Amino acid sequence: MTDTASVDILTDVHRGVGRILLNRPKALNALTTGMVADIDRVLAAWEDTPLSAVLLASTSPKAFCAGGDIRTIREHSLAGDAEASERFFSSEYRLNARIAEYPVPVVSLIDGLCMGGGLGLSVHGGFRVVTERAVLAMPETGIGFFPDIGASYFLPRLPGAIGMYLGLTGHRLDAADALYTGLATHFVPADGLDAVGEALADNPGDPVDVVLNRLAGRSQVAASGLAKARGDVDWAFGAPALGEIEKRLRHLDSPWAAAALASLESASPQSLEITHALLARGRQRTLRECLAAELALTRTTIRTPDFLEGVRAALVDKDRTPKWRGASNRARGVGRST
Repeated sequence: MTDTASVDILTDVHRGVGRILLNRPKALNALTTGMVADIDRVLAAWEDTPLSAVLLASTSPKAFCAGGDIRTIREHSLAGDAEASERFFSSEYRLNARIAEYPVPVVSLIDGLCMGGGLGLSVHGGFRVVTERAVLAMPETGIGFFPDIGASYFLPRLPGAIGMYLGLTGHRLDAADALYTGLATHFVPADGLDAVGEALADNPGDPVDVVLNRLAGRSQVAASGLAKARGDVDWAFGAPALGEIEKRLRHLDSPWAAAALASLESASPQSLEITHALLARGRQRTLRECLAAELALTRTTIRTPDFLEGVRAALVDKDRTPKWRGASNRARGVGRST
């Protein structure tokens, strides 16, 4: 691998396959503005290079990418430099759009954690390979934020009400769940990941899907816990309002419903309102329209007490439990402009 200007990512072109490795293992590959800019710059340069595929992966088995670097974002907010945070988000969203529109197939190898910004790097590409160690989530409502990186585009397009469920609760998906929902496209055992790049290079004329299918292990979909709860998910989270979702969860009176309700009760009320409104409208918007709406919301949300408290608790508190200001956030009607 050839180092770029930042050692936080490593890149090269190997036998017609462009390779980008996230290389910030101690921070679980949390994205910085510099990393986002480097990836975007490399992808832009490769548009003029004859490639059969681009591979996105990690140097660490613990995480593909745990999301954006919220520690730095909080530091910017506390320093009164919200513009620095806005630059990060606007750069990240431009990268998401580039990946979605990239002229050659983008293949992400998801081994370990993939949350928030990690989904932004992977889901917008055509192929998402998960291993048995993969864990996917959009946990933003737990830190006073909302599912961004184009989540308001791809979550509403998941089957039934799964997207609303994932966006509001931050539920963690294993490999089986990720494949069931379509957030992942293929399963390859962790010990077989190294073969993916070589197989793509060996078979440049074959469709990527065909190459990945040759490497795929036994399908994990049958083990999906989310599939088993699907009927309850659709009924509860298909409700037209947050209050009705909570009412239906109480009516179900099952372990799954109790866990979902507990997740809602621990989330930022402000974030739940924003997320529900954003996802309810996402199906009618293009990806670029969704990203524009998310950026507008980001500019206000990162300045709110709920966001600062959520990030503070995640970084400082042992139990990581934010002290929200409660239902008063809902009364203010935050998020109605989404």
